[in-house]
Amino acid sequence: MTAPSFRLRLGHATVAARDLDAMVTFYTEVLGFLVTNRGEPVPGMGEMAFISQTPEEHHQIVLVHTPEPAPRNFVLADHLAFHVDSLDQLRELSARLSAAGNTSAIPINHGNAWSVYFTDPEGNGLECYLDTPFHVAQPFGDGLDLSKSDAEIEEETRRKLESQPEFQPFPEWRRTMAARLAGGN
Repeated sequence: MTAPSFRLRLGHATVAARDLDAMVTFYTEVLGFLVTNRGEPVPGMGEMAFISQTPEEHHQIVLVHTPEPAPRNFVLADHLAFHVDSLDQLRELSARLSAAGNTSAIPINHGNAWSVYFTDPEGNGLECYLDTPFHVAQPFGDGLDLSKSDAEIEEETRRKLESQPEFQPFPEWRRTMAARLAGGN
């Protein structure tokens, strides 16, 4: 197989948290992170706390309440995440996974990111994603059809997000986050 045309940059990590409140307190009060959103994504999955120290990233770490160790095949709550630069690179990644016989890919629209989740041969969770032009309160998840054009995906994302909490252009959210980090809450 030829080398991919894309290069991955580590984006964020998810961490299982037995005591979510204690973990949030530690990461915010001791390490200086801010909680950007907190919520329960889907019934049966633990509450999540999204935390960051930069207006460039909605979250650098996601703390996931996990009273018992999560099954290793539950990739949404236990994974490494890598940035890509375009929807075309997500499409290429999906094609490469398929060509390699990997059937674990799950494309998801998080509103603030378009993602493909998958596992490596030993079951380790991975995510490749790129930011959308929008911010919306997290957690948020919807399907992502990579067979659509970039314009169709962006328009569909905007339409689905406009009525959601915290919907705004990502640059506006980044300015507000920068002010919060500077102590302006």
